[in-house]
Amino acid sequence: MSQTLPNMLENTIAKIREMIDVNSVVGQPITTGDVTIIPISKVSVGFAGGGSDFVSKNANKQENPFGGGAGGGVKVTPIAFLVVKDGSVRMLPVAAPANTTADRVVEMVPDVLDKVAAFLDSRTEKPAE
Repeated sequence: MSQTLPNMLENTIAKIREMIDVNSVVGQPITTGDVTIIPISKVSVGFAGGGSDFVSKNANKQENPFGGGAGGGVKVTPIAFLVVKDGSVRMLPVAAPANTTADRVVEMVPDVLDKVAAFLDSRTEKPAE
């Protein structure tokens, strides 16, 4: 039975679907005590195929032979963890350390905002008498 390019691509896509599901991007939550950690990943998928119909040398044959191939690949890269604790969610990125001062400042912004908000909240609270 002769394969055709659309059949090969359909088979390749079906195999990729078998390998990848939503749990590949957002992993199963891990709970320990009052902390829940949810892994987050980036999934890259690529596939290609090609082929050609060849003319039969036998003039009596009505069938043209087909030659081709298809293939695909999947890359799963962890990018962050969501940490849920006491009703708040923090994202801990899994990345190379910041190389420039600007990158370090951008990474520090969420922590600085949390500290400023906590400081302002503590100043607005009045001590009980």
